[in-house]
Amino acid sequence: MSKQKWKPGNMIYPLPAVMVSCRSKDGEDNVFTVAWTGTVCTNPPMAYISVRPERHSYNMIKETGAFVINLTTEDLAFATDYSGVTSGKDVNKFEKLGLHKVEADEIDAPMIEESPVNIECKVKEIHEYGSHTMFVADVLCVHADEKYMNETGRFELEKAGLLAYSHGTYFGLTRPHGTFGYSIKKEGK
Repeated sequence: MSKQKWKPGNMIYPLPAVMVSCRSKDGEDNVFTVAWTGTVCTNPPMAYISVRPERHSYNMIKETGAFVINLTTEDLAFATDYSGVTSGKDVNKFEKLGLHKVEADEIDAPMIEESPVNIECKVKEIHEYGSHTMFVADVLCVHADEKYMNETGRFELEKAGLLAYSHGTYFGLTRPHGTFGYSIKKEGK
């Protein structure tokens, strides 16, 4: 097998394409797309987002210390892309995209009603690294859309048609390939 050697870079794909919503101290709401996000810890629950300082929402989050990670779906692909390539300085993306705001319970920020999962985050640490600043946050609350709860109470997020981002392209995540631990399960169980 032949492989090309490239300069150092981030090639960890696919990534979740999420829309992050926030509010300024003056009450201005914004939503923008982030692909640099993930889990930091499960106990206590912590997540992070990495944001370029020139983004309109950067100072909002830095000043208020609060944001919401809103998972995206195939139905939200256009809104996800638009929120990443336009600035809240120039357009009210909630209005332009027809996204509905729902007030968060634990922080002063809007959530996106159309998102299947909204994760309320309170900034715990800020790390400035070159092109991006990482906001490490405590997860204070998670909101899950009841339409993905089955009759036994299990949350079936896989039915939401989640969206991922890989090297410039959005992809739907609709075909399962196994469940956690399936590779070591014994036959008949």
